[in-house]
Amino acid sequence: MGMDRRRFIKIAGVSIMGLSLKPAVDLVDKLDASEVRVLHNPKALKGKRWAMIVDTRKCAQCKRCTAIEACHHFHNVPQIPDPKREIKWIWEDSFEHAFPELATRGEEQLSENIKKRPFILMCNHCEHPPCVRVCPTQATFQREDGIVMMDMHRCIGCRFCMAACPYGSRSFNWMDPRPYIKKENPEYPTRTKGVVEKCDFCAERIDQGLLPICVEACKSKALIFGDLGDPNSEVNRILKEHFTLRRKAELGTGPQVYYII
Repeated sequence: MGMDRRRFIKIAGVSIMGLSLKPAVDLVDKLDASEVRVLHNPKALKGKRWAMIVDTRKCAQCKRCTAIEACHHFHNVPQIPDPKREIKWIWEDSFEHAFPELATRGEEQLSENIKKRPFILMCNHCEHPPCVRVCPTQATFQREDGIVMMDMHRCIGCRFCMAACPYGSRSFNWMDPRPYIKKENPEYPTRTKGVVEKCDFCAERIDQGLLPICVEACKSKALIFGDLGDPNSEVNRILKEHFTLRRKAELGTGPQVYYII
């Protein structure tokens, strides 16, 4: 008995899930393409446009959100001592580096206290991400909820995305990063040489109904995460009540990380 190519692929796909061939054939016979659905975790957080607020007034400089305590450990980010080869998803930097356009203009309305504060930096998950537009393999892409993702398996290491990103939010693995992981987290995949990586707003945790791990680790409540698409969300309430800055917003990228100063 013959079998066309489409039918064979359907059966093979179902068989991979651990089903024997006969039940797979029976199941495919009953399946219609319109009935196939992607399974989602019912506990997943749902949002139309995720955003992060960094309250620089509350930051205690404890570094819980960064390398050792939370983000970098959870995502198996290597601790490479060479600053030219370092990998970073979330990091602390000065006002001058975070907002160079304001620092060079010498904004008088910004107090010296503000200029001395540490600024937590990460991927801005732009509304109009230039990195997505230039990626030739679609290794970097944007989800419907606005999160800019990285598929490390599709990355060919061309670094076009790094050239397009105006925030320096992407890192390139010039060497095998795995020997520089002190304690591997088996829940998150490691990377290899020649791959670009960055903050993903903990999309894997959001899909499990959890907040980004940096937010969870911040004891001073300086990091607030929420949905800009919900007019009643905490992030929208805070943005209405406070003056905020966004990094290089004048470029039109629509960065979704806001800083209360």
